[in-house]
Amino acid sequence: MQGLSRCSPMISTRFPAFASRDYRLFWSGQAISLIGTWMQSTVQPYLAYRLTGQPIFLGVIGFATTLPALLLTLPGGVLVERMDKRRVVIVMQTVMMLQAFALGALALSGHISIWHIAALAFVLGAANSIEIIARQSLMIELVGKEALPNAIALNSTIFNAARVLGPMASAPFLVLLKDNGEGWAFLANGVSYLFVIVSLLLIRTRTPPVPAPKGVSGMAQFREGQRYVACTPVVRLLIGMAAMLGLVGVPFSQQIPVFARGVLRQAADTAATVATRNSMLVTAVGVGALVAAVSLTLLSGTRHKGRLLIAGQLMFASGLMALALTKTLAVTLPLLALVGWGLVTQLAMTNTLIQLAAPNELRGRVISTYLWALQGVAPFGSLLIGGLAQWLGAPTAVLIGGAVCLLATVGIHTLTPTLRQFRE
Repeated sequence: MQGLSRCSPMISTRFPAFASRDYRLFWSGQAISLIGTWMQSTVQPYLAYRLTGQPIFLGVIGFATTLPALLLTLPGGVLVERMDKRRVVIVMQTVMMLQAFALGALALSGHISIWHIAALAFVLGAANSIEIIARQSLMIELVGKEALPNAIALNSTIFNAARVLGPMASAPFLVLLKDNGEGWAFLANGVSYLFVIVSLLLIRTRTPPVPAPKGVSGMAQFREGQRYVACTPVVRLLIGMAAMLGLVGVPFSQQIPVFARGVLRQAADTAATVATRNSMLVTAVGVGALVAAVSLTLLSGTRHKGRLLIAGQLMFASGLMALALTKTLAVTLPLLALVGWGLVTQLAMTNTLIQLAAPNELRGRVISTYLWALQGVAPFGSLLIGGLAQWLGAPTAVLIGGAVCLLATVGIHTLTPTLRQFRE
């Protein structure tokens, strides 16, 4: 494989993905960029709630961010397989960088509105819908199939380390710079994209597009990928469970500002106190997610991936239900950490199992179907959970989401033990 260079034997044994020079470059650039991404992810809903004071608009922002996944992810799988994946990632990262700069300029000028946030969230979602397919498909070409589980776990580690560091880094912007803090945080995120773009430009491995067979249309290739999914029980179950999670589970995070400002409200609250509390809640999810990611990195060689999947699913669902019943910060923070652990564990295991099962020539299309199931239903999940939070309260909305996830998980694994018994 191209892109290999010498690496410490101890490191390459424990973390085989690091044996690839190209992967190390990409991993390092992503590590910095993702901190900025999580800064924006923390600040954007906080700004939206500060401007409107209504939980339903948090659902609207989530809808705008995830709607492109519904529209673009499935055709994106066919498109990406015909293009140089590295170049696709560079172009989409550049679009996301410009989106962050636009948000920053509007916020600092004082002209930003909820509709500006929604429109630019749509742009971000559109770029991300294509970029994530190319990035996931590129991974195996950087490290090879044997090191793929380790590469996915290492990527999850930096993603979730950023999930801790990003909200922590956003707190000084919100507390010290007050009304201008969001704008400066958006600009900082824009700058952070430069690191991953440069790392991709330095990568030597090239991934030439796979030419479509003569006389085979894009629609025919798309149908081929869907037939594989429909006829492969393990992949079909994993994608179905991802759709359930995207609809009623993942949107809980959009309601965190409601918990910070409303559910956990104290009589002596100030704007700085609320901003700090909001960052603490997002950070708590990140801490649990980071613990999961590090654990999965160390356990990437385990054969009991099915057991890890169900453990993550049960922890996530039960944690959400418990979260809905507490009104104290001291209890909410560890519960959010458990939710973060469960979310990352099940997502990482689902991603790993699907990529290991999919043949090379279909991987882009299979991954795009998985991402469509997870993110394509998310616009409706955002509106559903946002609407329930508006009418019944955020705790009740989270309770309903957790209960549905728990019932679905228990039902699927009881009736179909295939995933629980999966060994690799």
